[in-house]
Amino acid sequence: MTLPNLLPVRPRRPTNLPPSPRRGASGTPVAAFAGARLAPSAGAGRALFAAGVVLALAGTTALPARAQDYPARPIRVMVPNPPGGVTDVLTRLVAPRMSDALGQPLVIENLPGAGGVPGTNQAARATPDGHTLVAVFDSFATNPYLYNNVQYDPIKDFAPVSLMARQPQVLVVNAKLGVKTIAELVATARAQKGMAFAVPGLATSSRFSTELLKGTLGIDITVVPYKGGAAAITEVIGGQVPAMIASIGLVLPHIQGGRLVPLGVSSTRRTPQLPAVAPIADSHPGFEAQSWIGMVVPARTPRPIIDRVRAVLVKALAAPEVREKMESQGIELVGSTPEAFGEWMRAEGARWGRVIREQKITLDGN
Repeated sequence: MTLPNLLPVRPRRPTNLPPSPRRGASGTPVAAFAGARLAPSAGAGRALFAAGVVLALAGTTALPARAQDYPARPIRVMVPNPPGGVTDVLTRLVAPRMSDALGQPLVIENLPGAGGVPGTNQAARATPDGHTLVAVFDSFATNPYLYNNVQYDPIKDFAPVSLMARQPQVLVVNAKLGVKTIAELVATARAQKGMAFAVPGLATSSRFSTELLKGTLGIDITVVPYKGGAAAITEVIGGQVPAMIASIGLVLPHIQGGRLVPLGVSSTRRTPQLPAVAPIADSHPGFEAQSWIGMVVPARTPRPIIDRVRAVLVKALAAPEVREKMESQGIELVGSTPEAFGEWMRAEGARWGRVIREQKITLDGN
């Protein structure tokens, strides 16, 4: 009798070695076989195989045996961010289209608070059967470097589905500051012995980009945190804080209205929304920062299910109404493979982790 492939095979691990202990989302060691290499006797092999089958059946009875059987019930989509944010908006745009393709409703659950850490901790403990999807923002990869209560590893406790979107940021200043270029910004900051920059929170990509800019330009920057991008940009427009690095969708209307002056974009190429604004990297090579949104699932979700979710997600992202809505806000829709998204997350986590360490970034703003 052919047994269904109930659990995905971990690559590049010899099959005759016992699984090594690892820690799950809760931090508690997961039970594993221990000891020396297994003796290659036929009897022992048959006994171990039978025991493995029993354990697999006992631990995965809730998993669909085949991708064709998926989904068997409504799908929960966890969004560890507040309603109305860009992650939530994009997720709600693609959810009805994914629901139509999968034949089951997608139920979105917002779990905001503490940088999304509690919600993501909860998502890491979900059953890996494809009935829990998680829409994540870029802080997903950087939270482990900042918060003590992070109980998940973004690489070990989750499996990537697809990088959904990227969004460049823009370095802007209040129009009344009289600064038109990055060189003028540097001169002004040095003359004033420093400059304040608004950020929408201490654990946000805007804050990390600001710290990266501080090191790149060699100027003293004091970050001033606010509760969200709208509050921060209001202060910059009002002149209480002179500068900010923010997502293009947040600042574009104010640039067009003449209230803010763009000095550079954080991506390595110009954006269609601001074609006259050069990348910061043109004058300061190596500077690059982008916000991003992706979809992940709990680790050990079967690969055929991941592939199916990814296929309907990419099709939803390609819908003209979705593209029009998001691209008007300066958001580039991607729809990558799981492998490409996994590499992206590893690179982003390593890069920003280095910035956090080098700049001694903390959650108290010092």
